[in-house]
Amino acid sequence: MSRNRAVATALVVCTLWTLVGAQTLDANRDSQSSTAAERLNEQVLAELRSIRLLLERLAAGQPTAPAKSAPSRLEPSVRVSSVTGFTLGRADAPLTMVEFSDLQCPFCRQYALSTFDALKREWIDTGKLQYVSRDFPLDFHAQAMAAARATRCAGEQGKFWEMRLDLVRNADKLSAEYISSAAAALNLNVATFLACEGSPKYDAAIRTDLQDAMKAGVSGTPTFLIGKTTNGGVEGPLLVGAVPYNQLDAKLKELISSVQ
Repeated sequence: MSRNRAVATALVVCTLWTLVGAQTLDANRDSQSSTAAERLNEQVLAELRSIRLLLERLAAGQPTAPAKSAPSRLEPSVRVSSVTGFTLGRADAPLTMVEFSDLQCPFCRQYALSTFDALKREWIDTGKLQYVSRDFPLDFHAQAMAAARATRCAGEQGKFWEMRLDLVRNADKLSAEYISSAAAALNLNVATFLACEGSPKYDAAIRTDLQDAMKAGVSGTPTFLIGKTTNGGVEGPLLVGAVPYNQLDAKLKELISSVQ
């Protein structure tokens, strides 16, 4: 699959998830403050504008592809042969969950704010789940690649997860200045961090994540691959989008019962 084709497919998925997010906002408007609702609406509209502009540029140089139907949240089983990456949890946990994410994606942010803490508390910290982070920065998010580099550079100083969670939870604020301030707030050696983050040191590793994701059929962010923990990789279903915790918990319970 070409890079442009993969990006175009990802844009379709992101567009669908944007529309889902807008509908969810309307449904829950009474339970949110008007300020928060307006802010989320602005983020959704900005995302749609970015998607439209890039689709127009792609269409100018390529034949128009047939429209695709909306993908199911739960996809058929796929396999990733390598689970290298930064991990949380026990290496011998019965299940492994690989997250492919774009740290500037509003739906990765939604997942990080609404689902991740409960997942960590109930599954990762209890030894039932090994969690692996992989990068899938999309071209139309201007800070996505810089954020992916930043997490790896923070990892050199033992703060990968702290940086990752800070950036994705503040995806709507990402900028070069924000990333620098996040490094300072984590008490990193900022000069060392900035020299690393401004270099292509980790670009090959990020491209490997992208290639592995494309081979597995990942077409939007966030996407999660969940399967039995093995030395040779992970095979299992893909879950796509900002999956609510109760849905994710139910799927993990189903999978863990089949491997124990």
